[in-house]
Amino acid sequence: MAWLPAQRILAIARKEFRQLARDRMTLGFIVGIPALQLVLFGYAIDLDVRHVPTGVLDRSKTAVSRQLTARLEATQTFRIDRSVADEREALRLLEGSELGAIIVIPADFARHLARGRGAEISVLTDASNPSVEAAVFRASRGFEQWVQERIELAAKDRLMTDPAPRGGPVPDLVHPTPIEVHVIPFFNPERRTAVFIVPGLAGVILTMTMMLMTALALVRERERRTFEFLIATPIRSIELMLGKVIPYLVVGHVEVAIVLLLGAWLFEVPIRGSLLDLGIGALPFLTAMLSLGLVISSIARTQFQATQMSFFVFLPSMLLSGFMFPFEAMPRPAQWIGELLPLTHFVRVARGILIKGAEIESLLSEVAATCAILIVALGLAAASFRKRLE
Repeated sequence: MAWLPAQRILAIARKEFRQLARDRMTLGFIVGIPALQLVLFGYAIDLDVRHVPTGVLDRSKTAVSRQLTARLEATQTFRIDRSVADEREALRLLEGSELGAIIVIPADFARHLARGRGAEISVLTDASNPSVEAAVFRASRGFEQWVQERIELAAKDRLMTDPAPRGGPVPDLVHPTPIEVHVIPFFNPERRTAVFIVPGLAGVILTMTMMLMTALALVRERERRTFEFLIATPIRSIELMLGKVIPYLVVGHVEVAIVLLLGAWLFEVPIRGSLLDLGIGALPFLTAMLSLGLVISSIARTQFQATQMSFFVFLPSMLLSGFMFPFEAMPRPAQWIGELLPLTHFVRVARGILIKGAEIESLLSEVAATCAILIVALGLAAASFRKRLE
């Protein structure tokens, strides 16, 4: 009789395996979530920052300055995207996150280099992302060392071919370093990680809570059989959607306020921009996430399934949005996927307004991209609701 408990346990286990085999959605989660994590962490996540979007403010406009720009781009840290007219345009591009670095070459660069007085250039970098700033700094120091080694090798070659001294003593004007690169960090000169993390963290929290709360609220009503009462009423699908979304829009703005208050109090995160601009930028993002929650609620049949499906949006959003890992370090396909995620654009808006003090007008491209995603999400939500109500 001692075998009876084991037999009962095996019977229960067989029943659970049969239920898993019948539930295709759960089987998809068992395979999909590990595969998604492996692809994201193994392929899309890279901590080596390369191809930082870079502008060039070249006041020298000589062949030497153009060669310098080409050499800097050859380091693969910089990707020269455009020419910049003046410092005002350079700061505007940095504020709007359109560029991550600006190479400034002074007018006397070629003359000082030729006379051995020590030519200098400046690299203005967006230090709101410490990883990008650190990569720019390392590339600049490496470039200085490369130039110095090339000049020393050239001097040795000349000495070997013509060992006779020429011209008397070494002039006093000869500078020990032929080219100096000054990296000037903007917006986060202390390079504090909290300044980089907290604004993006607001978007991550909203991504999870807004989408999940909306999905669970509707699935919960369906499980409690109160959703049928809503269908029986003369309410339209769009009215039902708006009625479900509006309370969570208010909740979302309250969560943003809590994150910013605690960030400023505990981590001394600056709030340099307008909170009204941040609220305007957050509105389409919140609506897009709530719409995605409505789409999930129309597919999921239980709260457990709704929670699992939310991870298929949450994981790529957290890893590919630039919240934690440098967006510039990701391969092109991962960046294309990241551009389709609402969190990517909200992170840029939040950091631009809070850290850089940018106005919403300079971030309209990010707001427009979020609105485009919102339209698609609303269309999917309306279609799924219409199918349920009909």
